[in-house]
Amino acid sequence: MHVTLGGYHIRDIQFTAAFDINRTKVGQDLSEAIFSEPNNTFKFAEVPSLGVRVNRGMTHDGLGKYLREVIERAPGPTDDILGILKSTRTDVVVSYLPVGSEMATKWYVEQILEAGCAFVNCIPVFIASQPYWQQRFQDRGVPIIGDDIKSQVGATITHRLLANLFRERGVRLDRTYQLNFGGNTDFMNMLERERLESKKISKTNAVTSQLDHRLTNEEAHVGPSDYVPWLGDRKFCYIRMEGTTFGNVPLNCELKLEVWDSPNSAGVVIDAVRCAKLALDRGIGGALIEPSSYFMKSPPQQFTDHRARELVEAFIRNEDPNHDRSNQAVERTEQSVALGLSDGPEVAAVFRNGEKSGNGHSNGVSRNDAGARRDFTD
Repeated sequence: MHVTLGGYHIRDIQFTAAFDINRTKVGQDLSEAIFSEPNNTFKFAEVPSLGVRVNRGMTHDGLGKYLREVIERAPGPTDDILGILKSTRTDVVVSYLPVGSEMATKWYVEQILEAGCAFVNCIPVFIASQPYWQQRFQDRGVPIIGDDIKSQVGATITHRLLANLFRERGVRLDRTYQLNFGGNTDFMNMLERERLESKKISKTNAVTSQLDHRLTNEEAHVGPSDYVPWLGDRKFCYIRMEGTTFGNVPLNCELKLEVWDSPNSAGVVIDAVRCAKLALDRGIGGALIEPSSYFMKSPPQQFTDHRARELVEAFIRNEDPNHDRSNQAVERTEQSVALGLSDGPEVAAVFRNGEKSGNGHSNGVSRNDAGARRDFTD
């Protein structure tokens, strides 16, 4: 989202080390490993030899039931992760471990803290959003951005903006779902429902945090739904939102989004990496609230995306986020309109099936019940 961010150009990011457990990647130059199976994303550049060897990482719980079908673990012990991070003078470590890698993530975090590196946590294992880990990074004097990366224009950011649109325009969001499926190993891994719990929590909270009323788990269903191998790295998202407008009249919205999953994520993480480096340069430790709120689904503190963008731009400029750059007060011009308001009769609430509560979206509502309740294609 920034070619140059805080004085750092995209080309200023240099790879220093890489870790994996896949036999097809360990021991390879990173330029070759990124195109090794099962990687299947859109290739938009030729990558010259980087002189960075992929080291044998720690497995722990990083290899789930379904990933074992396509990934063979490289032989040998885990390499000296801490020593490698120190010897390469790595500034920032980025984690794209498989969803559900709770123990593996925490093991790597300990190495990262000991090495004194900044950390960008791109997966839904909650580190930056937890007080215990926030304090650990604060005490070590190194920054962390997390948790769970948002894509440039992905399912989460689109769903959040629509939820904000409903709220700002006075439409009550009653029910919503977001269904995602794709053909990369991320979706294959998430077929294992036990590994999916943190992902569903992260994605659901990212959307419902934008509302001023609570939706139950039955009313808000957000999460990956299936794996379709022939889609490759493409990801399909279907969103439906059912709301209630003025007069208790139903409003329904449906959207389909198709993206290439990995580049969509990379477009954000290159900004997160540079924000982490800025924090290192400025001697800031602990969870970075502003970049996390804009780049991540489950940050330490949620804001609207418009506000989060303002905050991260102020962070990049090293300014107080509440500073008025224009130094000009904006006056709001109001024109008076004469209105007469009286204590009129109570307006009868329109609820489904004669209930005392509800959202006006009952199954099988007749065309004559509170007007024709139809779904329009536009």
